[in-house]
Amino acid sequence: MQSAQQNGSSTLKLILAWGFVGIPLLWGVLQTLSNAMKLFQ
Repeated sequence: MQSAQQNGSSTLKLILAWGFVGIPLLWGVLQTLSNAMKLFQ
């Protein structure tokens, strides 16, 4: 069984890992959409 502290620690690590991947991914998607919109103007 996991203690509450281990569970909280793994949750924090999971959030940090998703942030580390998700923020640059979101930035890339937004930049791509921004550049694509220039093609249709």
